[in-house]
Amino acid sequence: MLQRHTRARAAGAAVAATAALLVAGLSGSASAGAAVPPVPSAPPAPAAPAAPAPSAAETLRTDAAPPALLRAMARDLGLDRRQAERRLANEAEAGSTAGRLRAALGGDFAGAWVGGAESGTLTVATTDATDVRLIEARGAKATVVRHSLADLDAAKARLDRAAGQQGTTDAPVWYVDVRGNTVVVQAVRPAAARTLLDAAGVDRSLTRIERTAEMPRTLYDLRGGEAYYINNSGRCSIGFSVTRGTQQGFATAGHCGRTGASTTGHNRVAQGTFQGSIFPGRDMAWVATNSQWTATPYVRGAGGQNVQVTGSTQAPVGASVCRSGSTTGWHCGTIQQHNTSVTYPEGTITGVTRTSVCAEPGDSGGSYISGSQAQGVTSGGSGNCSSGGTTFFQPINPLLQNYGLTLRTTTDPGDPGDPGGTWTAGTVYQAGDTVTYGGAGYRCLQGHQAQVGWEPPNVPALWQRV
Repeated sequence: MLQRHTRARAAGAAVAATAALLVAGLSGSASAGAAVPPVPSAPPAPAAPAAPAPSAAETLRTDAAPPALLRAMARDLGLDRRQAERRLANEAEAGSTAGRLRAALGGDFAGAWVGGAESGTLTVATTDATDVRLIEARGAKATVVRHSLADLDAAKARLDRAAGQQGTTDAPVWYVDVRGNTVVVQAVRPAAARTLLDAAGVDRSLTRIERTAEMPRTLYDLRGGEAYYINNSGRCSIGFSVTRGTQQGFATAGHCGRTGASTTGHNRVAQGTFQGSIFPGRDMAWVATNSQWTATPYVRGAGGQNVQVTGSTQAPVGASVCRSGSTTGWHCGTIQQHNTSVTYPEGTITGVTRTSVCAEPGDSGGSYISGSQAQGVTSGGSGNCSSGGTTFFQPINPLLQNYGLTLRTTTDPGDPGDPGGTWTAGTVYQAGDTVTYGGAGYRCLQGHQAQVGWEPPNVPALWQRV
């Protein structure tokens, strides 16, 4: 490209010079022999250098990496901010170079990878030794291997098709290993891997079998407002993620299911079992989930965005409150009354909170949250989200207290030590309760579940020294 551009500029200059001579000749003949002193030609202006193409790092703006991403890289990769930013820039450049070399090498290309503490080295594999000079000219390290990436990908595709017909969890994972220039099949039982390879008709020279004890499973998040199904029939909504010891689960409404009822979640995937349920009288329950599900400190907000849960401080009457449910999504209103009793066709429940937030069938069990503070789970109501309505929620703190649950929150300030006293993280306190902490007495101002970081001296909004 550069050579062609240079030749074009030279040709253009020659044409311009010829045109100048023709114009000068015409002017001289028109002057009737008048002597015209030669005009010295000005030296040609140097061509402006072409602006360098933006680097991959500049194009991808790795300098604008989200702070949360840089913090996670620091935590998990042992890098400081400068190292993390440099690594991202190096990887962006390497990816761009690898893409260009893949196009240049065509069928010889056998994969590429980065390595080094800050991913500063790009290695490109080829099946043709004559490609080494080209690879190294692009600043990458070259390695010559036996199998092209196209051949390895084709072998894996045959495994994919065979697994669809006779897949087994005893050979749960297979992939193209570009560093090893092979297709790896991981298996609990090597015989299962060999059976899969035979069914796929893959040349054994392309593969390597690795023994593994891993049994992969699908993973799902528990998030307030999401749908779940009871005994594969009725639908309700998750309230808040909770834990009890090492067990994870979620709080929901008691009328959604009886103790022992099974639940399924996204795409009717097995989820958990009701561990406790009260209805009527109260409207509270909790579900313990299996290991496929992870409790998260979030509620599904407007547009599917995460709304973080940082605690369970009870909001006062008149305060704003929002609800998330699997039928109508995210709606807001105000708290009208606490400690309300309401009679449904199934019986009377007490101690619920009345609100102006609308809800519809399927929203039951879903989250009520004020700011970042969990308030309760949807019980029932009247009206709908077209014309408006009134709803009631079961407060979250009595539910947590009744089942010995801990609300999952985003706050994790660490261990404050043990200064002594009766205050205990995980305990649900009501307004007026008194505790001691660090040799002083405190009175609870707002109902909440205590958590590390919310020690009485640290949260004057919750505790008053007495």
